[in-house]
Amino acid sequence: MKIQILGTGCPKCKKMAELAEAAAAELGLNYELVKVTGISEILDFGVMATPGLAVDGKVLAAGGVPTPEQMKRLLTQAAGK
Repeated sequence: MKIQILGTGCPKCKKMAELAEAAAAELGLNYELVKVTGISEILDFGVMATPGLAVDGKVLAAGGVPTPEQMKRLLTQAAGK
């Protein structure tokens, strides 16, 4: 599973990355965390507000940081569990 954090590196983007990594580890997922920081790359995902979260190229959240519980739910659904 490829978890993509869409953002330029602001504090919210960093928080999103930390939450995603913690949730994926807690869920025991086999994942790769990738930070997508280029504005044009972020726009290619159709995301107009950062931070964004995508899994395997599919955007799951954008414009805000989910709670830890929401993050776990999003990653669980993306993993098909």
